[in-house]
Amino acid sequence: MKQHDHAALLGRVRQDLPTDDRLCDLADLFRLFGDTTRMRILYALSEAELCVCAISELLGMTQSAISHQLKVLKDGDLVACRREGKTVYYFLADDHVRRIIDQGYEHLTEEKE
Repeated sequence: MKQHDHAALLGRVRQDLPTDDRLCDLADLFRLFGDTTRMRILYALSEAELCVCAISELLGMTQSAISHQLKVLKDGDLVACRREGKTVYYFLADDHVRRIIDQGYEHLTEEKE
């Protein structure tokens, strides 16, 4: 029976493992995606730049509730905004956010063998 060299394998894995702080940040990022309302907002923003009132109408929620979730998403650097007169428009912060959403959706809908 062949003996496994766990020491070499574990050494390589340990070397490539991110720090606990970085893994905590990653877990926090994925927590932002763990809310259905936030996912609905992100999905809507992946289709178009929208103001709070448009998102509110689209999702059938109060503007206050949408604003709260947008603040959470903005604080997490998942969405950004721009002001045009009195109206603030929200959009995905960068293409990484769109890819995370697309890959998650693809994972859910792919055919399992």
